[in-house]
Amino acid sequence: MYAERASRLAGAVVWTNTPGEAGVGRVLPDGCMDLLWNDGRLLVAGPDTRAHVPEGEPSTWIGVRFHPGTAPAFLGVPAHELRDRRVELADLWPASDVRRLRGRIGAAPDPVTALEDLALERAADAGPSDPLPRRVVAALEAGQPVGVTADELGLGARQLHRRCLTAFGYGPKTLARILRLQRALALARDGVPFADTAARAGFADQAHLARDVKELAGMPLGELLGRPGG
Repeated sequence: MYAERASRLAGAVVWTNTPGEAGVGRVLPDGCMDLLWNDGRLLVAGPDTRAHVPEGEPSTWIGVRFHPGTAPAFLGVPAHELRDRRVELADLWPASDVRRLRGRIGAAPDPVTALEDLALERAADAGPSDPLPRRVVAALEAGQPVGVTADELGLGARQLHRRCLTAFGYGPKTLARILRLQRALALARDGVPFADTAARAGFADQAHLARDVKELAGMPLGELLGRPGG
């Protein structure tokens, strides 16, 4: 069972997930990174470029999903170093600090709130966030071309690519593709026919939508949503 709510940390989401069986709980690329708590462990989920399916026996996961582009400042690590990876927080922060944080969350009556409190405290220590990633996301979510986005930000193509690697883990074209996928999934989940979904989300046609979903999500759109296309 999956549930989420808006976090007290601006732009973030707090979520819990308890899959009913092993091999379920497919995580799709969304441009985000997550701080995770699972069976006494603190981990970080880096930015995905393909679907991630958790291995092992099902267990409860708790996470804080950061707004795209904001986690690297929180973690102190460029996003591209964590692309398509799940790593122990102790690999990124001093082990003694992580042991203390694990003990704090493990002893908390509500580990969901405790994990969120950790994120809030660390974000406050990190100081003001770079506004550029949010501007990039806003432009690309609106379907604006990468070249136009770079021009509006006063950056060259190579500069924008480097900034995106640090903030998102991949270049702006990949980010645009992932954000377009998320737009399409939101429409399709609301019952919009797949052909209309493709047009409204910014795909060339339904076949283009189908190819991107299969490549990024690892299965056809109808199967992903549990209903036939149309």
